[in-house]
Amino acid sequence: MASLYCTLLNLSTLLNIVTPLFSKVYCVDTGFQSGEENMEFDRRMLAAFLDGRFQRRFGRGSCLWRFYAWTPFAITLGYNQSESDIDRKACLDDGIDIVRRPTGGRAVFHADEFTYSFITDSPAENIVHYRMVHEVIMLALEAIGIHAEFCRSTLSGPERAPGNGSVSCFTASARYELQVAARKLVGSAQRRTGNIILQHGSLPLSGRHRELWRYIAASESCVPCEIREEMEKKSISLEEILGYIPPYHRLAELMLQSTGVQQGILPVVLQACELSDILEK
Repeated sequence: MASLYCTLLNLSTLLNIVTPLFSKVYCVDTGFQSGEENMEFDRRMLAAFLDGRFQRRFGRGSCLWRFYAWTPFAITLGYNQSESDIDRKACLDDGIDIVRRPTGGRAVFHADEFTYSFITDSPAENIVHYRMVHEVIMLALEAIGIHAEFCRSTLSGPERAPGNGSVSCFTASARYELQVAARKLVGSAQRRTGNIILQHGSLPLSGRHRELWRYIAASESCVPCEIREEMEKKSISLEEILGYIPPYHRLAELMLQSTGVQQGILPVVLQACELSDILEK
């Protein structure tokens, strides 16, 4: 663990991405859960930050990262996204959960995936945190030989009107999200209430995230096969880059260490049971 921390610290120095924002960095790994369990955790944690329960327990000026995955597979909708975008019968037939995120953005099919959430109480601008979060992921990816770059603008082009690709998160990209070979690798969404920022993100392990097209409700402005083609062209996965799928626990370890290295401090590991009392309604 110490040698990994030193390796990541050297990488962060080379990449010039140490920009401290927090007094403490906390991390919790909740592993594989259902879609509703995953989103309920983040809804409750958001409430705990909004009323100050987390800050009173763990200190002000801190942040919390959570690492997790999905079983069964699930589709999440952005906070304001219409449920009519998704074919509920197709999801039911295949045992796919449908759940709404507390963050914005577009639909994501969470299949073979490593997922994070990040939450903090901070006056800094949204874009500052958006970049910082992706710097952490960039650092973790460098440790397994992937050189990801920031997206500078939307992959679909600013002039593009809403249409076939607007249902899917992975057909468009925001500034500071990560891409490899000009194809989106990490999809993220953010929500801010006062000084409380919650951010979610998906790192596809395989190309199964593109199977979202199977569960899109067809309409005149949304053709599933066209979404499939767009996702093939505009997104990429770890397996396609590396030729293999890194195990979940390896990615969690790299992310854990990268969260602290990026801030220049050692992260504090929490167990889910240590958060149970402040997550109570």
